[in-house]
Amino acid sequence: MVIESLIRPRKAEQKPWKLLFIGFFYCSIALLLSLWVFERHADLVTVFLTVLAIVPLFYFTIRYEEKKDMLMSGEKNLLKEHGRAITFLMFLFIGITLAITFWYTILPAPYTNSLFGIQQQTISDINSQISAKATGNAIAHFGIMMRILSNNVKVLLFVLIFALVYGIGAIFILTWNASVIGVAMGNFIKAELGSAAQTFGLSSVSAYLQAASFSIMRYFTHGLLEIAAYFIAGLAGGIISIAIIRGDFRTKQFEKILVDTLDLIVIALAILVFAAFVEVYVTPQLF
Repeated sequence: MVIESLIRPRKAEQKPWKLLFIGFFYCSIALLLSLWVFERHADLVTVFLTVLAIVPLFYFTIRYEEKKDMLMSGEKNLLKEHGRAITFLMFLFIGITLAITFWYTILPAPYTNSLFGIQQQTISDINSQISAKATGNAIAHFGIMMRILSNNVKVLLFVLIFALVYGIGAIFILTWNASVIGVAMGNFIKAELGSAAQTFGLSSVSAYLQAASFSIMRYFTHGLLEIAAYFIAGLAGGIISIAIIRGDFRTKQFEKILVDTLDLIVIALAILVFAAFVEVYVTPQLF
C-alpha cells in the first residue's frame, strides 16, 4: 500500500513533526474523496477514510510498543518510550484537526454543510448543555467541570474498550474528536472574521491570521491534554489487545505488560482531571 509505506513508527519517533503534515494530507485526501464520491454522507465518510489511512501506522505503533514491553525493563524507561509514540501520534492528530479547520474555513457553506453536518450538530448539542449549566458562580463552575470530566472519562472508556475489542478501533473515536474540534475552531475563526468585517469593513489577512491563532490557542489549551489522555488509553488498550493476539498473555512478561498498561490508564485519568480544570477555570480567563 502507498499509504502504509509513507512512514513507520521508528521513523516517526525520530521526526515526529512530520506527522503533522501527513495528518493534514490524509485528512485532505479523505475530504476530497468523500465530497466527490459520497457527498450525501461525506461527514462520516471523511472520518472513515481518514481512519483507514491511519490504520497501518497505528497498528505497527501498537505492535512496536508491545514489543518494547516484552524486551525492556524498568517502568520509567517504558513510559519514556511510550511517550515518544504519544508525541508523534499527537502531531498526527494536530495535522488532522488543522486540515478540518482549514477546509471548513475556506470552503463555501454548501460544501461545509455536507462535509461537517454531523460535527456541527454535535457542537451545537455540547454548547447548549454547557450554557444550560452556566450561572457564573464557583459552585456552578465546579459542576460544569465535573460534567465535562464525566463526559471525558466516558470517551476515555470508549477508547479503551474499542482498543481492547478491535485493537486499532480507538483511532476512530480519536479521529472523530479531531473532526469536531476542527469544526469548532473553524466556527470560531468565521465568527472572528465576521466581527472584523463589521468593524473594519473587510476581513484582512492580518484579521484572518489573528482569528486563526486565537482559535487554535483557545481550543488546543485544553483539547491537546484531552486527546493526549485518549491516545494514552488507546495505546494501553491496544498493547493488551496485541499481547493477547500474539499469545504473550501466556508468558511471564504479561504481568509486566499489565502493570505498564495500568500505569498508562492512571496517567490518562490524571491528565483528564487537569484538562477539565483548565477548560473551566483557565481557558475562559485567557480567551
